[in-house]
Amino acid sequence: MTESPWILAGYAGRRVLSEVTAEDALRLTHLNVAFAHIREGAISYPHPETADEIRRLKSVNPKLQVLLSVGGWGSSGFSEAAASPEARVRLSESANEILENYPFDGIDLDWEYPCYSVAGTSASPDDKRNFTLLLQALRESLDRFGREKHRRYMLTIAAGADQYYIDGTEIDLIHPFLDFIQLMTYDMRGGFQTYTGHHANLYTSTGDLFRISADASVRLFTAAGVPREKIVIGAAFYSRRWNNVPNVNNGYLQVAPAAGGYGPTYTELAAQYLNNPAFTRHWDDEAKAPYLFDGSSFISYDDPESLTHKCHYVKEQRLAGIMFWEYSCDATRSLLDAMHKALVLE
Repeated sequence: MTESPWILAGYAGRRVLSEVTAEDALRLTHLNVAFAHIREGAISYPHPETADEIRRLKSVNPKLQVLLSVGGWGSSGFSEAAASPEARVRLSESANEILENYPFDGIDLDWEYPCYSVAGTSASPDDKRNFTLLLQALRESLDRFGREKHRRYMLTIAAGADQYYIDGTEIDLIHPFLDFIQLMTYDMRGGFQTYTGHHANLYTSTGDLFRISADASVRLFTAAGVPREKIVIGAAFYSRRWNNVPNVNNGYLQVAPAAGGYGPTYTELAAQYLNNPAFTRHWDDEAKAPYLFDGSSFISYDDPESLTHKCHYVKEQRLAGIMFWEYSCDATRSLLDAMHKALVLE
């Protein structure tokens, strides 16, 4: 199989690892196992069965890098774990213990978000500086531990895609400690907005009040000092859905009664929506993004066409690669097929 210079990474829940096929393991360069959490200042991941699944995948693809993702939406403990030298040492040592006991190749931090209290998580203005110190401590600790094992362990983060994340971190100082930064260029509209639109668009459309897109995010982060070769953009294997949308402009850029909720997975879209005559697929050629509308429900999602454009963008912009949330959301495998073709085979 052709080896690509670009990263093709996925997130998968621990229960999903058994579903990862040998063919897909060969297509992926990195796999993030989600999620471990912080308990009493240490990384907690009491799931020994994961080790056998990782070994199975690595027997298929020895080059596959499998990382443990720590955190996620609503996961707290980061602010406290970063707040003092002693706390940072404790977290770093717990990361080493995880790597001692599991065949992971590194740690991926998904702190949502430094300096912001989101979904009940704790936060402090000191998070901005402390996050830098935490990543420095982790990098130094992983390097020391790696020297003992005669190898190098990876350290990555998942980052919010908009300006707020840059404002809440010292992004220009933290990237040297990281192998790459995964921009969550999905959920860019939905859970907080009643205004319909794309949640995983590559570009911003004319007339859209919300100017965020994958391209806008990349430009924000590179302007803030992040090397483009460390940037990974995100793809969505699920949709965002608004209901009771005015039947105007095919439902696009309309105000709905409620915010856009988590919508059907791509598996469900393929089975129940894409060939459903009640729904019409529309393509926004400016945004390079599709959406569905049935006169009332507006659904924003990624599909093979939009993902092909994203992969071409990665290559044109010389970014690190593309990642997706989440593996189990596409049983058709058509989304991973499209990304592998565009990123590796073309």
